[in-house]
Amino acid sequence: MPRIAAENVPEHRRLVRERIFAAFAELMAEGSYDAISMSKLAQRAEIGRTAIYHHFKDRDAVMVAFATHETSEYVASLQAQLAASEQPAERLRIYVRNHLTLGEKFHMGFGPQVYGGLPEEARQEIREHVVAVEQVLAEILEQGAEQGIFTITDVDATLALVHAVLGTRNLPADRIEEFVLRAVGAL
Repeated sequence: MPRIAAENVPEHRRLVRERIFAAFAELMAEGSYDAISMSKLAQRAEIGRTAIYHHFKDRDAVMVAFATHETSEYVASLQAQLAASEQPAERLRIYVRNHLTLGEKFHMGFGPQVYGGLPEEARQEIREHVVAVEQVLAEILEQGAEQGIFTITDVDATLALVHAVLGTRNLPADRIEEFVLRAVGAL
């Protein structure tokens, strides 16, 4: 029986998954998704080539699990920060700042090359994670509109436009924040 790296099996599995996720992120940063194999992932995670299959059936399953893990951590961090204020304009500032700073860590930008190559089931699962983040912004926008602080005629369109602006990472964060707040009428 293989040695476990923790006090119990569930903790061991969690630690191994974390190593696989770290390896996946490193390999994605170094090259393309197509260049990642289960063998490379196992080697980078420092586990056996066959042991990785005890955790994931294939590379697509790793991607979906990685996206699930990252989104959960991202949303938890975001919600913790948003809990500091009930004011819609301040909550929108927090969302924008969080997205611009933590977005670099949590959003790998899989893009159409990777996303489009995934099986439909995997694409749907990853889309659910995007929706979880979008829902946080939608709630902020709806709250601001209900309180008359934001001028919004279409929450879905505003949400899409805000996220498009947040994707522009080569601009100063304070300019992006100001633009978003002006766009919803909060400044």
